[in-house]
Amino acid sequence: MVSGEAEGPGLRVLVTNRVLANRTGTELYVRDLAVGLLRRGHHPVVYSPVLGPVAAEIRAATVPVVDDLARIGSAPDVIHGHHALETLAALLAFPGVPAVAFCHSWTGWADAPLRFPRVLRHVAVDHTCRDRLLSEHGLSEDRVHVALNAVDLERFRPRPPLPPRPRRALVFSNAAGGRSGHLAAIRAACESAGIALEVAGTRSRNPLDRPEEVLGGYDLVFAKARAALEAMAVGAAVVLCDAAGAGPMVSTANLDRLRPLNFGVRTLSEPATPEVLAREIARYDPADAEAVSRRVRETAGTGALVDELAALYREVIAEHRAGAADDLAAEQRAAAAWLQSASPRLHERDLLRAAFGRLLRLPLVGAAVRARARRESGGHWLAQLVARMEQD
Repeated sequence: MVSGEAEGPGLRVLVTNRVLANRTGTELYVRDLAVGLLRRGHHPVVYSPVLGPVAAEIRAATVPVVDDLARIGSAPDVIHGHHALETLAALLAFPGVPAVAFCHSWTGWADAPLRFPRVLRHVAVDHTCRDRLLSEHGLSEDRVHVALNAVDLERFRPRPPLPPRPRRALVFSNAAGGRSGHLAAIRAACESAGIALEVAGTRSRNPLDRPEEVLGGYDLVFAKARAALEAMAVGAAVVLCDAAGAGPMVSTANLDRLRPLNFGVRTLSEPATPEVLAREIARYDPADAEAVSRRVRETAGTGALVDELAALYREVIAEHRAGAADDLAAEQRAAAAWLQSASPRLHERDLLRAAFGRLLRLPLVGAAVRARARRESGGHWLAQLVARMEQD
């Protein structure tokens, strides 16, 4: 197969997601996946009931984006499902279309597996999520596939060689800001080492719309998961750290262990203290960071991930065609079972929404919340929540 071309006719792939408004992990994953599928000669279309700036980015790349499944005029060949409710909606809207359902989170309720006859594979983005699917939800190993996260190598280009000692550092995290404990510890460790520190992410009110344009200006990056992978791809030295705790400096010695864990929660096994972080900063090695970057670029590109998923899509499509006819009664029972399980969650959200509405009606508290919401970007959860409450 020629690199960059689809193997056989391009597939029509419907990708679902709860929200496409903020710069969170699954939203950016959908953007990169959709663009990658298009580059590879496939025909992606993206569905989300909540659209925003990330949806605009996807559509700017000429990928169709809808918030109403009825606007899709022809059935897809396969559904790539993120989040159970949106995946279920797509399955019911397109009878006879098989699906693969993805799990991106160890804890999120929306990432719990959707048990539905036409969901023929469950895909975990790391071994932590795989364990959730197998050991907490009882899925069989032959139904679970692991497809590690990737980075767009065309956007995240290598930086010039690192200096002998780090001069500039970045905390690249949506959870860092205000009085967050891990940020205070990072500040203290960097100050002791004489390293200038900056912070980027939602909570710090400094979201990076184009991180590929700035990451190369930092020698050291504190991050986890996707953000850490992007920083490695450009050639920065990376210390794993976030609100959940601290992990190691990523090196050639531990890369093969950390990557299957997505540089995520299982890798943050120590408390984020100035002492722990100072120890990891002291392991800064420009030559080793360059070698890490080289290996990431050789093995973790979006193109390879898209090819892997396209092969999985074709496998699922072939399996569905070779199987027995779809059982409508079984599908109805599966849909009913999921809706029953979701009802308590939706009731909890109604209660929280009502409580928040009462707070907004209190003169002093409501004014303070609205003022805070106005200071946030339009994609911030508080700004969105206040806007929606004001519409009711």
